[in-house]
This record gives sequence, structure tokens and C-alpha cells, in this order.
Amino acid sequence: MPDNRPHNRPDSPPGSSAEPARRDDSPAEARRVLLSRTFDDDAELYDRARPGYPPELYGDLADLAGAVPGSRVLEIGCGTGQATVPLAGRGCRITAVEAGPRMAVIARRNLAESPAAEVVTAEFESWPLPAEPFDVVLAATAFHWIDPAVRVPRAAEALRPGGALAVVRSQHVMGGTEEFFVEVQRCYERFDPATPPGLRPPVADEVDNSDHAEEVARSGRFGRTVFRRYERDLTYTTAEYLDVLRTYSGHRALPEAARSGLLACVAGLIDGRHGGRVTKRYLIELGVSLRR
Repeated sequence: MPDNRPHNRPDSPPGSSAEPARRDDSPAEARRVLLSRTFDDDAELYDRARPGYPPELYGDLADLAGAVPGSRVLEIGCGTGQATVPLAGRGCRITAVEAGPRMAVIARRNLAESPAAEVVTAEFESWPLPAEPFDVVLAATAFHWIDPAVRVPRAAEALRPGGALAVVRSQHVMGGTEEFFVEVQRCYERFDPATPPGLRPPVADEVDNSDHAEEVARSGRFGRTVFRRYERDLTYTTAEYLDVLRTYSGHRALPEAARSGLLACVAGLIDGRHGGRVTKRYLIELGVSLRR
């Protein structure tokens, strides 16, 4: 798998317009652990800048995965609670496992009014599973950071028969301020020479999710994976967009001088050619698999 390099899509390997659409959530295995730890460096920024999820996703979590009031949910990699807080508000009983200690502190703060939610600071791969199984195991934009050798089998071990593995994935797709995402590529090529020319966000319909379905199927522990997709446009001011970029692992891993130059280049483009605002289109995918 190619190495992760920062460009105008978060946490994704390089590709070109002639290649099949690459996913944002495919970190190179050699750098997976290193990149996954960058988020905790500035957890307050992550909490402020990272968007939540569309409301209809939580309805589908209830309908397809059984994340309903009173259900026991194990969340893997809760971050600062972007999905945890809404689920707790719906009455789920949540145990959230977060490897980043700073992220976990903020998640607890955000869940202070949700007594049925607890946050455990631990790595999911080595966290002792409770004796009582869960109804739902959820990973929201976090499953790709878990060791591929254990993430599906451990999820199955944590679930009761008939319980659901629910994996949420995010992808930057074509749409929004399309000309900006063409123009900004020059900034990435300038400040990260390893960035190949011609990178473009894929068309939503071209984004393939079969890799996840096949991984789950290979385990033999789950039935067929059912998917739901949601597209949303989010508009950012220059400062807001730079904050989002600062939360991406690939950008955080750049040398400081290159990162500063890149962000200045991006800011100049937004302010100089796009009136200080750009719109980014996200594809959010929910995949639900029921344990045999």
C-alpha cells in the first residue's frame, strides 16, 4: 500500500485521476500507528474543528444496528465524542474506548451530562472486553486506525449473537467549490514534492466500499454488510478550513516549515480567489453487519 502523504484529502494515499478512486481512510500500515497518534497532540482543535455526522445516520443506526434507547453500545475510537454525544442523547448506554488521553478527557467533558456514557482511555486491541456482550460495536471514522488483524474478530467477540458492527467512514468527494480543489493542488505539489500531479476528489458514485464488506465477510463471524450513504456540503471560512486541515494526520506529519507554507498557500488561495469561503462535499457511509 502506498505511503500516506498530505494533500487536499485527509489521511489518504496518493493517486491520480487515471487511477480508481482512492479512499481517504486507507493509511499505509507502516505508518498507521504513528499517524493515529497525531490527533491527540491538539485535542481541543480536533473537538472544535471536526464536523459531526448527519442526523439521518443516527436514525439508520437505530433501524439497522439497533442503537436504540437502553441498548449497550461499545464505541471504538470515540475521539472527543462527535458521534458519542448524539447517541447518548438518544438514550444509548455507551462505553467509549479512546486511545488518546487528551481526546478522552474532552470526550468525558462533552458527556458530563450523560451518566449512561463512560469513556475508557485504552487501545481497543488490548482493552479487556467485559463479560457482558454489547448490542452494538460502533466505529465512527476510526476503524481504519485499528490493527487490521484484530479489529473485526475483536468486534465479534464483544457482541452478542445478532448484535451489530456499525462502521462509519468519511470521504471527500467531488462537489462544493470544485475549482478550489483543482487550484489548491498546486499548493500541495509545491510543499510536498512527493504529491503526484492531477489529484482530484472522486465522484461519490465511484467510491467503492467493497473492501470493508469483504474484510467483514472473511471473518466468517458476520452476515452481509448493509450500507447507507449520505452526502453533505459544509462551508468554511478561511480560518475554519485551515483548522480542519490542521486536524488531518497527513498534514500534521509534515515538517513544520512545509506545513506552514502549505497552510499559507491554501489561505492565500481562499482569500484571494474565493472570497474567504469554500465549500467541501463529504460522503459519509454507514456499514452495518450483524453477528452470526
